[in-house]
Amino acid sequence: MTSIKEQAAISRLLSFLQDWDNAGKVARSHILDNFIKTNQGKTSPELEQEFSQGASLFLVRLTTWLRLIYMTGSCLDKLLQSIGIFLSAVSSNRYLIEFLEVGGVLTLLEILGLEEIKEEDKKESIKLLQVIANYGRKYKELICESYGVRSIAEFLAKSKSEETQEEVQVLLDSLVHGNPKYQNQVYKGLIALLPCASPKAQQLSLQTLRTAQSIIGTTHPSIVECVLKVLRTMHLEVQYEAIELIKDLVNYDVCQELLKGLVELLIPSVSETRKLQPKILNDSLVPQLTAHLPVFLQQAAAAKAIRVLARSNTSIAEEMLHLRVVHSLLAAMGNSDHCNSQRQASLTLEYFVQMFPVVEEHVRRSMGEELYQLFLSNAEDLYMKIDSIQADILAANKVNVSKVLHQGGVPRSNTAFYLEAHDKDQLDYISYFQKEDMEGKE
Repeated sequence: MTSIKEQAAISRLLSFLQDWDNAGKVARSHILDNFIKTNQGKTSPELEQEFSQGASLFLVRLTTWLRLIYMTGSCLDKLLQSIGIFLSAVSSNRYLIEFLEVGGVLTLLEILGLEEIKEEDKKESIKLLQVIANYGRKYKELICESYGVRSIAEFLAKSKSEETQEEVQVLLDSLVHGNPKYQNQVYKGLIALLPCASPKAQQLSLQTLRTAQSIIGTTHPSIVECVLKVLRTMHLEVQYEAIELIKDLVNYDVCQELLKGLVELLIPSVSETRKLQPKILNDSLVPQLTAHLPVFLQQAAAAKAIRVLARSNTSIAEEMLHLRVVHSLLAAMGNSDHCNSQRQASLTLEYFVQMFPVVEEHVRRSMGEELYQLFLSNAEDLYMKIDSIQADILAANKVNVSKVLHQGGVPRSNTAFYLEAHDKDQLDYISYFQKEDMEGKE
């Protein structure tokens, strides 16, 4: 037999639920405001006490209304916050199961793909998915089995709010930890994000990829191509994260492919430079925009990445000598269409000259004494002192340190030589820009 006090509590609960059932959108919005204000941070026992052991009766009403109105976005943020109070409460496993049984995860994921839903509402959906993932492996698997990785990754790429994107990163980071069954799926999803148009999404994906890579231990075949393409970015924060990931990747089985790819980027193919230089740029009345051609941004970033890698590991520096990095750096220094490529290549070459006497000998001979002394005095500012003739000499250099190393019996790693195609690319590259220079002088 219930006491008078218990009867009064039950009566209040029934009255509250009746008020909810009879309320319209505006009234329900006020009810949610009060609920959030008074119950934020409460434990499951405290919520049960507040609702006279009938908290689930209110939760089921919230989840039912969510399924009815989530496509319209009405009061969605408050509704998701209220559900979050239940799911975040200590000892709230029962509430979680009740939410999942009515398709809660699928609803949250569907919200992310609806264009008419506000960004703030989608962020609340992400936060709820974070709460669910934090319950453990079984729930992370449930999110992934519901095509969650794809939905979450697509939302990260399309989101316009950096704050929201950072919440998505937290969720993806959670899904890659303690989720052996689907961690590869998350890893592939992060790689798929690298070509997206959002710099913030690229930055966050690269950061999370570093974590995922260390957990998984093996590399995906497409990661080298994708991360090298990211070097075309104009955003230094994205470039920084890409180089940090490259530093990690040289410790895996893609090291040789990665080093080869970086050296190749120092001499862009003519097809790339011609494709990125529309005819309008040949008009003398139009400001030249070559400084922002992605292929030249990539060239400069590759030179910088090579310097970072060489400084961190002498063995890597030696391997790049066999890949004719000195020859390619000199060619990049001759790219008078992009001063940062010249600057980065010059700084990187300076390191190789300081580290390897054989490089110093070949560079001195290739540059000539006058230019070489300018190089030694200030490699960073050398690009400002190079004239067009010197630039052409650098671009057309024939330095082949790898040949000398080979003749001297210096061993190299198991990377196949690719000099024939590499030399052809350089000749095309030089001829193209020399032709451009001649036309500009006429």
